[in-house]
Amino acid sequence: MQSQSFKKVQEAAYLNADKAWSYRAILRYFYIQHERMREFLFPEEIFAYLRDLDGFQEYTEEQLQQDLEQLVKWNNLVARQEMSRASTIEEFKKKRYRYQCTPYTVEFERMLVQMERGGDVFGGSLEKKEFERLYQELLKVEDIIQKGEVPPPDESAQLWHDVLAYFRSINQNTSDYMAHINSEAAEERMQTEAFLAYKDQFTTYLRDFIIGLQQTALKIQQLLETITINQLIPLLQQVVRHQQQVPRFEDIGLDEQELLADEQEKWHSLCEWFLGNAHGESNLDMLQSRTNEQIRRITRVVQRLGERHHYFRSRKKDYLHLAQWFDSMETIQEAHELSAVVFGVFHTRHLYSNHVPTDDIYTDIWDEAPMEHETKPRIRNYREKTRPGAIISQTERKEAARKEHLHNKRLEQETLENYMTGNEIRLQELSSVEPYVRKMLLSWIGKAMARQDHTFKTEYGRQVKVIMAENERVTLHAEDGAIEMPAVTFRFLDEVNV
Repeated sequence: MQSQSFKKVQEAAYLNADKAWSYRAILRYFYIQHERMREFLFPEEIFAYLRDLDGFQEYTEEQLQQDLEQLVKWNNLVARQEMSRASTIEEFKKKRYRYQCTPYTVEFERMLVQMERGGDVFGGSLEKKEFERLYQELLKVEDIIQKGEVPPPDESAQLWHDVLAYFRSINQNTSDYMAHINSEAAEERMQTEAFLAYKDQFTTYLRDFIIGLQQTALKIQQLLETITINQLIPLLQQVVRHQQQVPRFEDIGLDEQELLADEQEKWHSLCEWFLGNAHGESNLDMLQSRTNEQIRRITRVVQRLGERHHYFRSRKKDYLHLAQWFDSMETIQEAHELSAVVFGVFHTRHLYSNHVPTDDIYTDIWDEAPMEHETKPRIRNYREKTRPGAIISQTERKEAARKEHLHNKRLEQETLENYMTGNEIRLQELSSVEPYVRKMLLSWIGKAMARQDHTFKTEYGRQVKVIMAENERVTLHAEDGAIEMPAVTFRFLDEVNV
């Protein structure tokens, strides 16, 4: 197998041959017609196409015949004698051929077309929807495993193909896009002033991808941890059966066990991409860290561009305004005072202190309390004097704080029970509540909305379900104000089964 895999690829010789200009033009025409489902072409049709191209005005049919024969030798084309259209014996003896391009040629040309469209830069993108689509397909796989009902071979193969297609798209697009933004061309564009125009769009694109990735990737990781390869084997066996049902004339040389092992390796690659292995972190963690690093990198670049832009900004008008201001002074003393305000006091001595000034910008310096600064000797053997201190017991203060905390919690519990109607608290039935009760109810709503079933457990151990009305709103009054919000019902599940 290895000797066949690493053999010399003779089919690629036309790309660097001396007459590559004619070989590539011929095979590009074969590829275009192959995509249009026209497999066999005659030399007359090929010659008519080439004569319309620049540089082929002096190209002859004899040269075309020589090129076709050479491409047949390189296994880029397959020649087949056409006998159905011969009307005379002479035409039959001339051995008129029609040609078909080989699979190697089709793949080479398809790759070249994609590279020509992309140019010399990496493509790719960061599509957060790809992770969601992959998660939905993995949910179908989990559902098949739990039910134990494996679909028919064609449906199993389609599901498996979708999983691998989304995974392959994620792997390829993220790798290419990271290579793109780390390329030398992208680095040069980031250093230009034009980059400031779409920096916000670029940063928002990366940040939205990180948010979408964090919302879906964790669910994919949890799902992959629950699925074992032994549970997946029945589905993979159906996929292999579907592959063996496809009629092919050539002998592939792989039995069922080899095909099954190949599909298992693909599943292991998917798991390692999201979960990692014993040799290092997962590609998912690496992608998150590299995306965050790109956001920090863009922030640094924008900061440097802003500083450079400010540095080269002309201050001519500012200096003219200051000059007119100094010119309007009547005495030199007034000019000295203005200079002290504009340029600062000359020959000053700066003292360092850890004093924290007030946040009030209108406070005068003489309103501040004096600060003390102790100058320490700059000698190697100097050590600060320390005094032994006693350990003061805080048992009484801790006990008092604990009792106060428990007392407040009992008051909160009693207050909530007063607002309950049966096993529910309905906001539309509450006339006014205490501020701490409103804060607690809002925190309950936040905890419930973070879960899919909108249920959570309070700190008292009670299970609560939050039911939010879609079209009804209420005004919740409290001592310090009112808040308008949806009509919410808190139902305690530990008393009544729902």
